[in-house]
Amino acid sequence: MVNPLEPAPIAELSRAEQLGKDQDAVKATVKEYYGETLKTSNDLRTSACTACKPPPAAVRAALAEVPAEVKEKFYGCGNPIPAGIEGLRVLDLGCGSGRDCYVAAKLVGEKGSVTGVDMTPAQLEVAISHADAYCKDKLGYAKSNMTFIQGEIEYLDKAGIKDSCVDLIISNCVINLSPDKARVLSEAYRVLAPGGEMHFSDVYCDRRLPQSVRTHPVLLGECLAGALYNNDFIRLCRKVGFTDPRQLECEEIQIHDAELRDLVGEARFYSITYRLFKVPGQIEDLCEDYGQVAVYKGTIPGHTHSYDLDDHHKFVANKPMLVCGNTASMVGETWLAPHFTIIGDRAVHFGQFDCSGPKTTTGAGGSPSNSAGACGPGGACC
Repeated sequence: MVNPLEPAPIAELSRAEQLGKDQDAVKATVKEYYGETLKTSNDLRTSACTACKPPPAAVRAALAEVPAEVKEKFYGCGNPIPAGIEGLRVLDLGCGSGRDCYVAAKLVGEKGSVTGVDMTPAQLEVAISHADAYCKDKLGYAKSNMTFIQGEIEYLDKAGIKDSCVDLIISNCVINLSPDKARVLSEAYRVLAPGGEMHFSDVYCDRRLPQSVRTHPVLLGECLAGALYNNDFIRLCRKVGFTDPRQLECEEIQIHDAELRDLVGEARFYSITYRLFKVPGQIEDLCEDYGQVAVYKGTIPGHTHSYDLDDHHKFVANKPMLVCGNTASMVGETWLAPHFTIIGDRAVHFGQFDCSGPKTTTGAGGSPSNSAGACGPGGACC
């Protein structure tokens, strides 16, 4: 719904007109580009869909077992699968050929589940064709723990995804392609269970793009035309309920094609991995101080010594760290809770959390801790 008091660029996003008024035409362009134009990732004209840092060791090991055809059709821009997700219910928005679903299928284990949603039949055909053999023969499961659904990520309700039914949503360089990003985020919030997380990588821009760029079919297919201005993305998140978006990784995208480089001018594009947590009634729009301390137990696989919640919260195992109420909720009231101890509650409020410098405590064990700049400027931890 459009708020009459919204700034014009946000109102345009709320009306789903960022990529033009014809949503069906946008979707048809995307289907054609990913279903017919691109044969493999070698056909891309920018690094937008390949701008990934090397994945963690557990993901690399899982990737080694993913069928070659599934990997060849991969067009992601990041590493959207967190560690320690055994037993979780995972939903992949815009799963394409299913590469990330296959990796997640191994990481969640036989008791977990993975659902992939995509609107491109050619991509889904690849994903479905290898699923049973991969789960049974490669992973040794009794049956496949993957399900693939043809549908649109703006309309998860029509795809049969119920309220509060998943613990983790992943997505890899897809939401930028959607003509209705506000609805994608709203639907993601709806289907996430309380304590769940949307952990995803996508393409963002350092400015609002002109219409000539936003309606260019090749730039759309290359994931640049639909890139949101980062601050507008944060505004959309807060509007739908993801009050404190956290940035985990950021990598600048290179445009190799001279023609495309000229079209975008001075605009700079980035592949960013964000974490959006759903903890209703607990995550605020500013960082508030309740005197809480978080201690990481060192129990997340691959993160024995430390764990990065985001790009400015590094938890050293067994070292107490003062945190704002939002961070305490993110690690203490979500799927991460088994790996953290939270000392203190919200009974007493001490004002806005001090974002100006290192925080120390002599909590459990008596040793001081440094948050390494727990919060960024502006009061929120995003």
